[in-house]
Amino acid sequence: MTTLLMVDDHALVRRGLRAIVEDDLPDISVEEAGTAREGLAALREHPTDAVVLDIGLPDSTGLDLLKRIHHEWPRLPVLILSMYDEDQYGLRVMRAGAAGYLSKGSAPENLVFALKKILHGGRYVSAALGEKLAAHVSGDLQEEPHQSLSDREYQVFRLIASGKTVSEIAGELSLSVKTVSTHRARILQKMGLKHNADLTHYAMSKSLVE
Repeated sequence: MTTLLMVDDHALVRRGLRAIVEDDLPDISVEEAGTAREGLAALREHPTDAVVLDIGLPDSTGLDLLKRIHHEWPRLPVLILSMYDEDQYGLRVMRAGAAGYLSKGSAPENLVFALKKILHGGRYVSAALGEKLAAHVSGDLQEEPHQSLSDREYQVFRLIASGKTVSEIAGELSLSVKTVSTHRARILQKMGLKHNADLTHYAMSKSLVE
């Protein structure tokens, strides 16, 4: 039987996803994990054929966990299922090794189709994201300022743009205030901006924060 690991910190979300999978894909056995640590432990304990992974986890980012999974199990397909619009994370997670990206607001049949596709070795992306990936591979994609940021810098950038203070970000990401301040300085320099307000304005203009 095919085994699917679902990593999401919301039990109700996991229950809903499990119901969709069990109704439409009865040959798939679903395992659950609520944190990155639980997800890694499950992967090391039991053979798994695919992973459905949320971006936001309480003990890590889904992007960090995706990279670890891709490093340890490079052939294991991972479908990112996120509350964030694909413009915010789609290209970044696909470059990090995801097999697909799907919004939590998508119809249930899209999830079923995406799982079937990645389990058969394919990738699942929207037409718009597919065009961006093709342009990225060909070198035709004109990089925007926020795309020059590292994954950690991008995470800090979005938190600053959403109104979080350096201290709040440090606590949320388990970093020192000094480290977050260093990230902030690099973000401003890379993006050619001067103040937090500039970051907020930029992020809102690009729909990178709600």
